[in-house]
Amino acid sequence: MPQNISEFRIIGRIGKMTPRDRVTYVSVAANYNRRDGDDWKTDTYWNSVVCFSNVAQQVEAAGKGDLVHITGRVRESSHGEANDVSYRTELIADTFSVLAKAEGEDSR
Repeated sequence: MPQNISEFRIIGRIGKMTPRDRVTYVSVAANYNRRDGDDWKTDTYWNSVVCFSNVAQQVEAAGKGDLVHITGRVRESSHGEANDVSYRTELIADTFSVLAKAEGEDSR
């Protein structure tokens, strides 16, 4: 039977890691090139990824500036009432791999 899915893949560098109780939020930069007249420019987009215990060991081995490959699922949620509803899109990590460590010792 076909399965409906909503997934993501990010290859980028870690900017910030925010550990909380039973979850870590990882901010990952992804770069996209775009044409600006005759020149090419790079735009950086920051993605906040939610990492639960299934990838905790890999997240603990990562640090700021490391190049990572993360895949997972996309989840949308809402809360509030009537005219005051807030929506949120969450990127929840299923796999987390460090591809290259950041250069220098001040990366953590």
